[in-house]
Amino acid sequence: MAKVKASLPLQMAIGMIAGIIVGILAQNTPIVSDVAKFLGDIFIRLIRMVVVPLVFATLVAGAAGISDTAKLGRVAVKTMLYYLLTTMASVAVGLLLANIMHPGAGLNLSTEGLQAKQVTPPALSDTLMNLIPINPVEAMAKGNMLQIIIFAIIFGFGISALGENGRHLHRFFDACGEAMVKVTGFVMMYAPIGVFGLMAYTVTKHGLAVLLPLGKVIVIMYLGCAILFCCMFLPLVKFIVRIPVKRFVKGMLEPFMIGFTTCSSAAALPSNMRCAEELGASRTVASFGIPLGNTINMNGTALYMGINTIFVAEVFGIPMPFDTQLTVILMSILAAVGTMGVPGAGLIMMSIIFVQVGMPLEGVALIAGIDRILDMARTPMNVIGDSLGALVVSRLEGDFVDKPEKEQV
Repeated sequence: MAKVKASLPLQMAIGMIAGIIVGILAQNTPIVSDVAKFLGDIFIRLIRMVVVPLVFATLVAGAAGISDTAKLGRVAVKTMLYYLLTTMASVAVGLLLANIMHPGAGLNLSTEGLQAKQVTPPALSDTLMNLIPINPVEAMAKGNMLQIIIFAIIFGFGISALGENGRHLHRFFDACGEAMVKVTGFVMMYAPIGVFGLMAYTVTKHGLAVLLPLGKVIVIMYLGCAILFCCMFLPLVKFIVRIPVKRFVKGMLEPFMIGFTTCSSAAALPSNMRCAEELGASRTVASFGIPLGNTINMNGTALYMGINTIFVAEVFGIPMPFDTQLTVILMSILAAVGTMGVPGAGLIMMSIIFVQVGMPLEGVALIAGIDRILDMARTPMNVIGDSLGALVVSRLEGDFVDKPEKEQV
């Protein structure tokens, strides 16, 4: 009888379920928590190890292969437009759901002693200036993705400008990209163990009791993600990308599971780029759009902003008329652009919005206890939004690679 090998997403799902069970059983066992954290941290470090060389090599090769600079300009404009429109739709879904379900109504939560960390959003001029790396090697060492993208594109154009003399360099970086895809595959062999460790640690640390006081917020967040996926992402797959929905869902399982368990879009980046290409996105668009989206496209975070704004307003008894909610939508978009590449951007985005609509920053601290649970919902939406953007732009640019069903992984 032939052996049936479980797919990687299935192995990761088994690891996740096993991690939850172990976490529940070992709730008060520090040694289990420490071992689980160690296993999970190894996985995250392995993933982060491949991110920078993979992005740099594939983006340099992609830019070097574009003789028409206007094409990259079109790709950039379409990618940014997609990100802005989907961010706006995401925060609107969050606001609508929260208005219907009232997550903060009737809650009497004490805010005594709660303090949110004071954050100062960077000036727009500083944000734009910081896109240009003073030292590209330092940018790579720090994992500053936007600076890496800028330098890789310029370097790729430099190789392209060499003409025939640059062909060997183009082939070299193209081969480096292929090698990093293979290395990513090796790293993903450890994924089920890493996922097990991350889930076991999360459950042993936070437990299930943390879900009860703010359970309504959690339900609304997960419901919002389901609506976002079914009513925005899948129609784009069906009518713009024009591939079977089942193929898309199957193809995105791996980066979805990584995003869900690690709560890190950066950790899912290598898998996301590979899976987007396997679904038909062109390498040039995927290597440019997905790392960029990893930094500035936050569909799940935008949904989270909308829900949390209404929740905190209801807890503190602050009215939120329609014009104020429109301000929240606008500020979410501007904050996403204004904080691109800034560490802790989610906190800064929420602080900007709260200050703009006159809400106390203590509201940020109210949801700190369940933020990890909410992060497990919003990160996969951020990840899927990035890869879907690459697929949409590839189709609009005529670069989409239609593949037979049997070639899908």
